[in-house]
Amino acid sequence: MPPVNALETRQAAPPFQIVPITTKAQWEQFLEVPALVYRNDPAWVPPIRRTIAKELAPDNPFRNFGRLQGFLALKGKTAVGRVVAAVNPRLIERETKQVGLFGYFECIEDEAVGAALLDAACAWLRQQGMTLARGPVDLFTHNRCLFLADGFDTPPMIMMPYNPPYYPQWMEQQGWYKAKDAYSYLLPLNHELASKFEKSYRVACKSGVTFRPVRLKGTGFTEDCRGLHRLFSQLFANNWSATPHTEEQFLEEAQDLKTIVDPDIFPIAEYNGEMIGFFMALPDYNIALKHVNGKLDGWGILKFLWYRRQINQARVVVICSLPEFRRKLVSPALIYLGMEGAIQPGKPYKHAELGHVYEDNDPSRKLIEASGGTIYRTYRAYEKSLV
Repeated sequence: MPPVNALETRQAAPPFQIVPITTKAQWEQFLEVPALVYRNDPAWVPPIRRTIAKELAPDNPFRNFGRLQGFLALKGKTAVGRVVAAVNPRLIERETKQVGLFGYFECIEDEAVGAALLDAACAWLRQQGMTLARGPVDLFTHNRCLFLADGFDTPPMIMMPYNPPYYPQWMEQQGWYKAKDAYSYLLPLNHELASKFEKSYRVACKSGVTFRPVRLKGTGFTEDCRGLHRLFSQLFANNWSATPHTEEQFLEEAQDLKTIVDPDIFPIAEYNGEMIGFFMALPDYNIALKHVNGKLDGWGILKFLWYRRQINQARVVVICSLPEFRRKLVSPALIYLGMEGAIQPGKPYKHAELGHVYEDNDPSRKLIEASGGTIYRTYRAYEKSLV
């Protein structure tokens, strides 16, 4: 592969260069790019730097089976853009096509820079034998994926992507095409659920299904995490562009989320003592994280603890049950319990976001819409042929 910093941009005298990341100092520059891109955007929530660094570190489990290469766009010594190209052999095996990924894309409002970054990522993917590029996907679809395509006026909720409106505009102008859309729904909590949700709960209980909050302590936490991993692996194994986590990876990520879980909005369904479904909602800690500038150091933790008192909304990440129990109405019963937990006395939640949900997931969309949710954001994944 020729040196990527020799790649010509689409201008005769490029005022910038694209360089492959090869040093720790360059990865530090990589982490600084979002602060430059979003410095005047009041809706942006800075990601936790150490989380991103950990995902891309040499000892990350992805490196045991996958390959990645980061690129920086430099104007002088200032990093003004970034991207990561990645090859996930597990995804290739599952989809039986040579699909490569790009993710972690951030760029100042300069389309020539953005085009050059994506060109560099595609060139690297071609050299790896890929025939199709897809993104944005930050290594896995359960990290961050898709570009926000509309709804830029309010900050993203926890674990949801956010980007400037010019990113999706660039993609279409540079020959990328829509691979799939997804929606997020907004659900005000100041109205009653339709009566059929409470009836579903009663039907499920009469059918022998029991419900309880997720456990956060001791062996109960570990057992619940293993049950959640088992259900994730069974129920979402065929999700678009997704590959399963190992139990070890899942448990590690669960430890990171443990401190922000509210058990009252995380009910679990069981049958004969076996986990068969769950409703996973998280308080929107982005409201607090917005003020820590991506660093949970001593001062950042103090600010986080102060501002978390303002949290008044939640994000519903997953609603699911095993197929053989859906006739027992477990999923609507879980919605009923989750929403009841959110509006009980003393809880701060005024509304919830449900999603994102892929556009072709009709069963989930119908269930969410029946609960009163309305689409308020659209997200989009893109693809481009490399041949």
